[in-house]
Formats: sequence, C-alpha cells, structure tokens
Amino acid sequence: MSDIAGDVAAPSVVNRVAVITGASQGIGANLVIGYRSLGYGVVATSRSIREADDPQIVTVRGDITDPATAQQVVDAALDRFGRIDTLVNNAGIFVAKPFTDYTDEDFDLVTGINLAGFFHITRRVLPHLLAAGGGHVVTITTSLVDQPSVQLPSVLASLTKGGLNSATKSLAIEYASRGIRVNAVAPGVIKTPMHPVETHQMLGDLHPVGRLGEISDVVDAVIYLESAPFVTGEILHVDGGQNAGR
Repeated sequence: MSDIAGDVAAPSVVNRVAVITGASQGIGANLVIGYRSLGYGVVATSRSIREADDPQIVTVRGDITDPATAQQVVDAALDRFGRIDTLVNNAGIFVAKPFTDYTDEDFDLVTGINLAGFFHITRRVLPHLLAAGGGHVVTITTSLVDQPSVQLPSVLASLTKGGLNSATKSLAIEYASRGIRVNAVAPGVIKTPMHPVETHQMLGDLHPVGRLGEISDVVDAVIYLESAPFVTGEILHVDGGQNAGR
C-alpha cells in the first residue's frame, strides 16, 4: 500500500520530469535536489519518504517491490505533471556476508528490492518515455560487480546488481533507435548514513585513492549522464579507481 503526498494539487507545468526511487535519504535525497536544480519536476518514492515542501516534488510512500507501488508512482507523475522523462533506479540494498551465511530471507529481501523493484517500475515507465519520443533510464549498481573484494563478500550484490548492469546494456540496445537512453552508475563505497563512522577508514582503504566516495560524486555522475545525449549502454564507474584494479 502506498501513500501519495501532494497529489491533490493542480497539475504543474514543467519542462521535464524525473522519477527517483529510494529517495528519502542519502544518494536518493540528493538526486532529488540535483534534478530540481536542473528545473525538473520530481516524483520521489521510498518506504519512509515524507511530504515535500516544494510543490514541484511529489512523494509516494510505498514498497518498491510491490507492483502496485510502481503503478502509483507512475500515476502520480502523470496526474501532477502529465509526463515522465527520466527514471532513476536508485533504490537498492547491500547485504555483505560470506555466501553460506546468507539466509532465504536475505535472498528474498535483496532480490526483491534490487531486481523486482527495478523491473516493476522500469516496465511501467518505458511506455511513457516511448510516447514522449524519448527519455533516460539510469540505475545505480556497484563497482563490486566488476572487482569483487575478499574484504567485502558480496555475492548477492553481484547476483542482483550484475544483472542490472547487463539489463542496462540490453535495454540500451533494444531502445536506442527509439530515443531512449539507458545507463548505469557503478559506485564504490560511498559515505552515507548506512556506514558507521568507525568503518570509514577500512572502507576507504578498499579504494586505490584511499578514501570513501562522496554522495555528490554519484549525483554528479548521474547528472552528467542526463546531459550526455550520445551516451547509452554505459556503466559509469565512480569508485576511486576500484574498477581499474588493486
């Protein structure tokens, strides 16, 4: 079940509209700010998101693993703004455990958010991008897909986010001739509230540059892709050199 905040307001006129998942904190909340700075109307969704003061931001509270939530997000965008131009699949979860320590519940949780969440909303947004003559889909994955680390076991991340990297390229090719670009940003470990301060040094050392990434690094990468009309099918690594090797 989802709650839509602000959907009773009169339709707003904006040039472009972005839908952003996992938008209540961290990278997602800053992506909302980034797209608003470009003049986009934004539909922001997460389980815990609050109503926004900005009339050009519509919030939908709900579980992205639920197809009904995905439909409500799309409906909210069309009701308020009449269009969708960009989808940012930011919602995701990372559970680091040795492989044999994962539980069935871990599997259901990670695949539900990372894969089902991507599938349900992307499938519902794409027809509206096609109707508009083009658009952009960006998904946040992880650099660990390409450079696993013995210090950070991450098979469920590889299983799900690796699939999203492949899906990014597949969708980019499928829709390239119809004006839709599909890209991904693959971060290293980013300094967000999910990482306690006492872990920052250890996590920073996983990167060749010797530090954690900043939220702004990821936002800047997404905004770059938004403004790069000749870039599609790209997995943009924002990882302090992790993808290059150790």
